[in-house]
Amino acid sequence: MFLRKQRYSALILTVILSLMLIVTGCGSQNTASTPAPSGSNQATPSEQPASAPSTDANHDVRKVKHAMGEAEIKGTPQRVVILTGEGTEALLALGVKPVGAVQSVLGNPWTDHIKDKMEGVVELGEESQPNIELIVSLKPDLIIGNKTRHEKVFSQLTGIAPTVFSEDLVGNWKINFALYAEAVNKKAEGEKLLADFDKRVEEAKVKLGDKTKTKVSLVRFLPGKVRLYMKDTFAGVLFNQLGFARPAAQDQDKFMEVISKERMEDMDGDVLFYWVSDYDAEKAAAKFKDEWMKDPLYQNLNVAKNNKAFQVNEVIWNTGGGILSANLLLDEIVKHFETN
Repeated sequence: MFLRKQRYSALILTVILSLMLIVTGCGSQNTASTPAPSGSNQATPSEQPASAPSTDANHDVRKVKHAMGEAEIKGTPQRVVILTGEGTEALLALGVKPVGAVQSVLGNPWTDHIKDKMEGVVELGEESQPNIELIVSLKPDLIIGNKTRHEKVFSQLTGIAPTVFSEDLVGNWKINFALYAEAVNKKAEGEKLLADFDKRVEEAKVKLGDKTKTKVSLVRFLPGKVRLYMKDTFAGVLFNQLGFARPAAQDQDKFMEVISKERMEDMDGDVLFYWVSDYDAEKAAAKFKDEWMKDPLYQNLNVAKNNKAFQVNEVIWNTGGGILSANLLLDEIVKHFETN
């Protein structure tokens, strides 16, 4: 009896073990053959790709053509030194705060419309003579300058970091702006900012209407010197884009001319905008301006007779030279002709 019980127990154990093996086998088979859900991007372990090499755009080397040749720039520069005032405006508009910048013309060290954006930026001296030792200490990965201003130190600058130079500082500021945007790897952002500005100009033209037929005269008073500003100047470019008329003597594709009192009639127009360039306490330019405006020749001009001579902010109308100043200048022009 005991023997039969042992055989019976062994038989039951054999059956249980057999059933367990069958279930285990079926489970393994189902796991191996179960496909991924339709549309799934998940791969099975045997299909997982090997780790792809990094394609970080910040390590790509770009070649940027400029006034002095071609610069190789690695990715998106993080430590930019800028050596022109209009270039500083360009960087700030693009959302790039430079690590170092030359002081603004008529700024201490920065002009009012940018100083709140320049906190922590190292001042590098005057635009015409930047401090090379300070530039070295900042360890920049990009230097932006200008051929007219900095050609003599170009080789020194390229020994510090990749360097990009614009051609000149007069005429159409948009050319320089586009170059700077490319240099800091923000070409698309730059194109949008330029398109936005041009759209604002077109809207202003509609708003101004027939007032663009006004002959606009642009004059700068310096100590002992008077300049007529033509179409190829900062303010001249914008008035031209807006479609304003200019007096015959100023309707030229050039920068400026120095005139004597004998040519004072060339200052005349329907309206005269002028700025006074006094860079010291002597106020010699203001005194010279007063001398001219008291002269009978000036008093005989239409702008004098009709009280159409207006002093304007030199920074916005002349020395700022960049996209921020251009937008402010556009605002001032529209405001003036809406109220006068």
